[in-house]
Amino acid sequence: MISNLARGVRAFTSNAFYVDGERRVLVDAGANFDVVSRIEEHGGVDALVLTHTHRDHVGNLPEVVDAFDVDVWGFDTDQSGVDHAIADEERVALGDHEYVAYHTPGHKDDHLCFHSPDAGVLFAGDLVFQGGSFGRTDLEEGDHPLLVDSIERMVDVLDDDLAAMHTGHGPSVTDGPYRHVEAALESARAAGGRR
Repeated sequence: MISNLARGVRAFTSNAFYVDGERRVLVDAGANFDVVSRIEEHGGVDALVLTHTHRDHVGNLPEVVDAFDVDVWGFDTDQSGVDHAIADEERVALGDHEYVAYHTPGHKDDHLCFHSPDAGVLFAGDLVFQGGSFGRTDLEEGDHPLLVDSIERMVDVLDDDLAAMHTGHGPSVTDGPYRHVEAALESARAAGGRR
């Protein structure tokens, strides 16, 4: 069971996905809302895993660590708050499934996507979004050509068996999510360096 704990929040935040199961994991902490009480409603959490360290994804990180005494996993342990590094193509347990972590820079240098072929689920972070939108590259560490490369990589990794895509912002996609990733690649290529 995957729940977006930031659903309905009217504040500057990312989505924060609670993945229930054998290893209860929060994918991104969000920011500017009481995520701790929402985690408590689900019975606690065993780990915090980050798609990347932009402040809207990690603002609640200290509160989650303090409340649940959990370790934080991300791509780069040089980033504040990240205890353990997840390498490119490393396997990570989220809930009851094993996910492969893919290093997908372009939006931010430490960006990761997590894909479970068995579950048919992708945590896309801010790489791609519903409707063929894609992550912005006008912030520090943004690199549009690199973002296009990262989206191309995920198009190659994924296929029509993808059942659900959970993104860093906006709604999750369960209706043909692979088509949304392909559309994001087309949009990003067309945008070139304008974004």
